[in-house]
Amino acid sequence: MSKSIHDSRSDPRNADILISVNGRLVPRAEAVVSVFDSGFVLGDGVWEGLRVVNGGVPFLRAHIERLYEGAKAIFMQIDPTPEQLVERLFACIDANGMKNGAHVRLMITRGVKSTPYQDPRVTISPPTIVIIPEYKTPDSAAFDKGLRLHTVHVRRGFPDVQDQKLNSHSKLNCITACIQAMDAAPTKR
Repeated sequence: MSKSIHDSRSDPRNADILISVNGRLVPRAEAVVSVFDSGFVLGDGVWEGLRVVNGGVPFLRAHIERLYEGAKAIFMQIDPTPEQLVERLFACIDANGMKNGAHVRLMITRGVKSTPYQDPRVTISPPTIVIIPEYKTPDSAAFDKGLRLHTVHVRRGFPDVQDQKLNSHSKLNCITACIQAMDAAPTKR
């Protein structure tokens, strides 16, 4: 398997983390969203990746501002205020006793649909908000050994097609590029 700068060491503590699903803390094994959720059905949502350092989140204000700006750019209203969302974020981090070495994925989708269709008017719930904190210590092998690079034919689109500044749930072009790069990696003999 190819290596990435995002590789991290496996941490057994992640098996027992609590995940916030719409403000409710649930064990990892019970954290679910509807199959009719906009993020699942259409990749309709925004997210931020956050690091936990000394019990805080560096650049938190910038992350939250980008999240709300991204939601505004896709015409999605986030129901909790930024302050309420930050409270929910730290409630989840604190419930897991995380102080350092953790990464948090904060995801917001448009909400649950009445039917799997792209029209936002068939959304029947408030936005779905999921907060997944995990212990993630970078794997130093990438830093020690370096990385192999490969140029793929997949490109990101223009901003009028999909704005690259948005952390949107729809990352199919990035996934396809990763697969193409992995397929190009030489096999170990």
